[in-house]
Amino acid sequence: MAKAPRLGERLPDFNLPGGRLIEGTFARRDYTLSGSRGRPVVLAFYPGDNTTVCTKQLCSYMSGFERFTELGAEVWGISPQGVDSHEEFARRHGLSFPLLADEDRSVARAFAVAAPGTGLRRAVFVVSPAGELHWKHVALLGVTFQSVDTIAEQLGALTAN
Repeated sequence: MAKAPRLGERLPDFNLPGGRLIEGTFARRDYTLSGSRGRPVVLAFYPGDNTTVCTKQLCSYMSGFERFTELGAEVWGISPQGVDSHEEFARRHGLSFPLLADEDRSVARAFAVAAPGTGLRRAVFVVSPAGELHWKHVALLGVTFQSVDTIAEQLGALTAN
């Protein structure tokens, strides 16, 4: 198992397929962490599309999406389901931030959030514009999630530095 990323460390780069709902069209493309340099990124690892807690989590992030964008941040959801599943999930719940498919769980392993059974632990990583880990929360049990307020606080602290 990979060593958990530590605060201040550059995070491992990755390339994952995904898509984003834009004005009714699900635009598919590949996403690389290095491609987001210059902006903070919130990586929200979640166990599964259309599951109760994951749906509440991602819908809450969508409701608070403006707070993230006001702080200059991108939000990416990452789970083991494929892009077709992500498209259906995004359409059903009006999620307009990118949903990335980590089907082989290689990114979950690189970020030390892979877990037996569920595939991955619910986790949030706030990545600095330089690609370094600013803040993280990895849940032991996936029944709760970090709030928009908590993540926005961390983004605010990042942009204040």
